[in-house]
Amino acid sequence: MNDGIVIIPTYNEIDNIEAIIRAVFAQDVAFDVLVVDDNSPDGTAAMVRELQAEYPSLHLEVRAGKSGLGTAYVHGFKWAIKNKYEYIFEMDADFSHNPADLTRLYEACHKGADLAIGSRYVTGVNVVNWPLSRVLMSYYASSYVRAITGMTIRDATAGFICYKRKVLESINLDRIKFVGYAFQIEMKYRTYANGFNIVEVPIIFTDRTKGESKMSSAIFKEAIFGVIRLRWKKMLNRL
Repeated sequence: MNDGIVIIPTYNEIDNIEAIIRAVFAQDVAFDVLVVDDNSPDGTAAMVRELQAEYPSLHLEVRAGKSGLGTAYVHGFKWAIKNKYEYIFEMDADFSHNPADLTRLYEACHKGADLAIGSRYVTGVNVVNWPLSRVLMSYYASSYVRAITGMTIRDATAGFICYKRKVLESINLDRIKFVGYAFQIEMKYRTYANGFNIVEVPIIFTDRTKGESKMSSAIFKEAIFGVIRLRWKKMLNRL
């Protein structure tokens, strides 16, 4: 067992899952991997089971059905805390997050960060293959989050992250109900509100080339109104 585990939530990622798992295990720093699959009908979980024979540090949790990114990560967080991992990562299955950057996030936490964020915007706009409309939406969403919450994080909706276990242990994970961008914002805001040290590590984000995006207008709306709810709860000391 290694001290870091990479949580990869999946739904219909058969085109990517084998390659991303092999890429994570090929890194110079050894990480365990936990795939949280929402009972993908395309056989994603079956592929992971085949790979478990090759990689003893590969773990699989299969949920009953598609329940959203946020709840998949919460499921993974609880599993990782129970199994005493010190460094707990979020990473997409579709190679939009470069596995080589896992080591940089890991090193940032080793050097004092409690939460290391793989940031698309801390040194400008580092996004490849996104249409301009989506880049602007994502960039200004983070500006909106900063204005409402007071956080200085440049990439508030980032999903490539390393947490120290103590951060997740400080958060009541049963109260996390958001599923998309709002989930990512809430986790950062709760970390910020609890006084932890947050560091942004610049990365280059590359949009997926295989499989389908899970982004929707409902997820974006959840984030817009969810930020206001979070700030209101903080003002009422109910966060």
